[in-house]
Amino acid sequence: MQKPTEPAARSASGYDLRPLSKAERERLAAPLTPEERHIILDHGTERPFCGTLLNNKQSGVYACRLCGLPLFQANAKFESGTGWPSFYQPFDPEHITELRDVSHGMIRTEIRCRRCDGHLGHVFPDGPPPTHQRYCLNSASMQFYPEGQPPEQHTAA
Repeated sequence: MQKPTEPAARSASGYDLRPLSKAERERLAAPLTPEERHIILDHGTERPFCGTLLNNKQSGVYACRLCGLPLFQANAKFESGTGWPSFYQPFDPEHITELRDVSHGMIRTEIRCRRCDGHLGHVFPDGPPPTHQRYCLNSASMQFYPEGQPPEQHTAA
């Protein structure tokens, strides 16, 4: 009998991908506002054109708001006109989990942080070359770290 394949403990880019415990996730979520909790933990969506990272043009990395896992590099960001920060490729594909989402009367692909399972947004097949993907993110789900400042990591104990 073949054993099921266990997910990698580290991504190809070297980050710890072990899932956080429910208690650690709640501890990290404690300082969030009610709206941020709704977006990240309850799969909510912020209003378009209201996110704090929408117009950010600095070089750096966008990381998960809860656990610090790098999600997107600033050089992959583009103006989609949708009202949410949009990227054409992730920092490392292993850092993102994709799930089928049939809520709101449509079929979409939800994206979550691989480590903490926080809701990030959705990915659509209408982005620019070279990937033709549009990762549409909630600003509340991410924290921006300017170039040269690595994200603080919150990993499984």
